[in-house]
Amino acid sequence: MNRIERFKNDLAEKRAIKIIAGIDNFNSESVKNVVSAAEMGGASAVDICYDKDIISMVKDMTSLPIFVSSIVPAELANAVELGADAIEVGNFDALYKKGTRVTANEVLDIVRETLSLLNGKEIFICVTVPGHIDISEQVSLAMKLEEMGIDLIQTEGAATVTPSKAGARGLLQTAEVSISNTIELVRNVSIPVMTASGITTTTAPLAFASGASAVGVGSCVNKLNSTIAMVAVVRSLVESVSRSVSRQLSNV
Repeated sequence: MNRIERFKNDLAEKRAIKIIAGIDNFNSESVKNVVSAAEMGGASAVDICYDKDIISMVKDMTSLPIFVSSIVPAELANAVELGADAIEVGNFDALYKKGTRVTANEVLDIVRETLSLLNGKEIFICVTVPGHIDISEQVSLAMKLEEMGIDLIQTEGAATVTPSKAGARGLLQTAEVSISNTIELVRNVSIPVMTASGITTTTAPLAFASGASAVGVGSCVNKLNSTIAMVAVVRSLVESVSRSVSRQLSNV
């Protein structure tokens, strides 16, 4: 079984966990720590930036499926040549930090150009649906992406939220938009949906309960200062999702 097939299996069982090193994280040591934690913790895949040296490093150090994220079509197409198991249009958080907002039409343009550069080459493709646009526009974009043959869509929303509460209530506030976007998209498309942006061990089970087939987890792992702490969080994620899936199956 090749690497992306392992991810697809977890996706079909609605238990896939992708650990995100960061689209703008070009620190090889940081990426190495995140990837090591993802593998040791039992995650389903890792998501890294487009950088030739980092892609090569990660391919050599892990058996996990490797997603390469970018918003530059040429980089995404080249990532396939460099051995990426999947490519992702997004994540957009790095742009939001700079005050840039991506429109639905811009996402479609990136996807069309990427598909053109791939020239029919088979590769698993994920596309992030901008969380700041109106939900009706998100649904329309998701439906167009499905028609284009995209394999997975990812939601987001944390960049639009400023939590007003601490603790668990704050975590719920941060994840609320992305999870609510997940509910709407799952209702309207048949391709799998991955909930990302502000997802933690507390909110990951809620995402799956809302219809997600996967979660993308970044800052609650990649912002930690030690690999041991990262591994602990990834294992906690995997265990919380496994418990959630087991409860759902027992209720069938």
